[in-house]
Amino acid sequence: MRVSVAVPLYNEEAALPELLQRLRTVLDGIPGGPHEIVIVDDGSSDRTGEILRRESARDTRLVGIVFSRNFGHQAALTAALDHVTGDVAILMDGDLQDPPEVIPQFIEKHKQGYDVVYAQRMHRKEAWWLRFCYYLFYRTVAPLSGVQLPLDAGDFALMSRRVTDEIRRMPEHHRYLRGMRAWVGFRQTGIPVERAERYAGKPKYTLIKLITLAADGIFSFSIIPLRFAAIVGVSAISLSVIYAAYAIYVKLFRGQTPQGFTALIVSITFLAGVQLFFMGIIGEYVGRLFEASKARPNYIVAQRFGGVPSDFAADSRSVAARAYADQP
Repeated sequence: MRVSVAVPLYNEEAALPELLQRLRTVLDGIPGGPHEIVIVDDGSSDRTGEILRRESARDTRLVGIVFSRNFGHQAALTAALDHVTGDVAILMDGDLQDPPEVIPQFIEKHKQGYDVVYAQRMHRKEAWWLRFCYYLFYRTVAPLSGVQLPLDAGDFALMSRRVTDEIRRMPEHHRYLRGMRAWVGFRQTGIPVERAERYAGKPKYTLIKLITLAADGIFSFSIIPLRFAAIVGVSAISLSVIYAAYAIYVKLFRGQTPQGFTALIVSITFLAGVQLFFMGIIGEYVGRLFEASKARPNYIVAQRFGGVPSDFAADSRSVAARAYADQP
């Protein structure tokens, strides 16, 4: 078995040496190989790319991918998956909140027949408001999605070669990889992993980026917001019909005209807000269709260096393809 570790980085020069040391220690203890570490520099402005190039010259297991600019976390993960050559791929963040020492546990579960083994994050060592946002995020996206998404499961996971190949075939622009991983199917399981503190630096996922990721998870895997708009519209029509019938009844049988100028203004304002809100939701879907119609790549690679010779990598891919084809 060849293990590929896929890691996206953005301005992680302080954590990168420690990350490489711990990854090398873990991979040295895994039979098989040669294993590889594919690290994507997502347009860093610090010395991350320089350290990658220097370390790749010392270790042929390390492959460095440098973007032409910052394309985002999910695009960097996508690029890492596009360049792995191993029988299994381990996706993890580069801030060491995902402990590399858990990788052997992933592999043991994979040997039991699971194509996807994901980490369920436990005891997050982060600010309370950030923990609350994550808690709310998973419990909002999961019921809205058309596939069963595991709670508290991030990108840290093992994926077999056939799962990786299926994800590579997906041409989506707004990518939510943990949802795509669940959509593919096959046998999946999770193991509890304590979420460590960031080793160094500042978190790259701001509140705005978290909201954007949540939107990608919802709009990429659910049309429930559109259906909810229809439900609200039908409800508003029903209430207006009921109120119109009441007004006619009061006028004909009691000789009165229902009062309620304030209620009328509130109702009009409320319904106008509802209409604008759902126009925004529809706009999100239309905007994503527009982005997809342009068919731009998810990322652009400026440099690629390190790794084993290309002929060996190509041979490894063909061996993996033959092994996949030979499966019953």
